[in-house]
Amino acid sequence: MMRTGLVAGAVVAIAFASGVAARSIPNTGTPQSMQQLLGCRSIADSAQRLACYDQQAAAVSNAIASKQLVLIDKARATAAKRSLFGFSVPDFGGLFGGGDELNEIASTVTKVGQDPYGAWVVTLADGSTWYQQDDSPLGLPPERGNKVVVHRGTFGAFFMRVSGQPGIRVKRIG
Repeated sequence: MMRTGLVAGAVVAIAFASGVAARSIPNTGTPQSMQQLLGCRSIADSAQRLACYDQQAAAVSNAIASKQLVLIDKARATAAKRSLFGFSVPDFGGLFGGGDELNEIASTVTKVGQDPYGAWVVTLADGSTWYQQDDSPLGLPPERGNKVVVHRGTFGAFFMRVSGQPGIRVKRIG
């Protein structure tokens, strides 16, 4: 039950001095304070286990209150990944959870324009703005309300399909 709240993980590892902290805790990517809390499970005596849980839960609570430890749920992590889709952003050590790479987004066109050279500039309903990087023509120009899918290509490229047409190479600019 507690694990589901911690699925997305914690941002900053912190150390706390305690009886449990004296033991060697391997670095698993989980903050040491959480490892110490989970380590309480291995104590056989129920009174000592409860005391351990109380002590470590207080330490985690203080760390969250002082913003030394930040927890996010999977839904917020996914929303953050989606809002950053298309930008060159480092993984931040799994800040937004690992394993489920976001490879495409689907949205609707809210604004369309062209630069002086004829490249499309398309703003989507999620607020992201995409700039055409190639000179591939679109059979039908994008219009407000068109369905759009932007997907990750190879070597960091992104491609936008407007209303099911062949994709054009795009770069996120906003």
